[in-house]
Amino acid sequence: MWKRGLNWAAVTLVAVFGLLWLGVVVFAATSTSGWLRIVQAVFSVSLVGWAIRKSTLLIRATT
Repeated sequence: MWKRGLNWAAVTLVAVFGLLWLGVVVFAATSTSGWLRIVQAVFSVSLVGWAIRKSTLLIRATT
């Protein structure tokens, strides 16, 4: 029971961090070079993708 709750908390934390990181890269980091912004955007999208994949695995494990 605790492990499942901690897994959901970790997945939520990673997803929120990925979305916040993407927001910072898109809206606030305007002085950085274009290729660095692209790399950081890919990193944040991969974090969100990992969180989506992990959440689907957690949903499948409970059913």
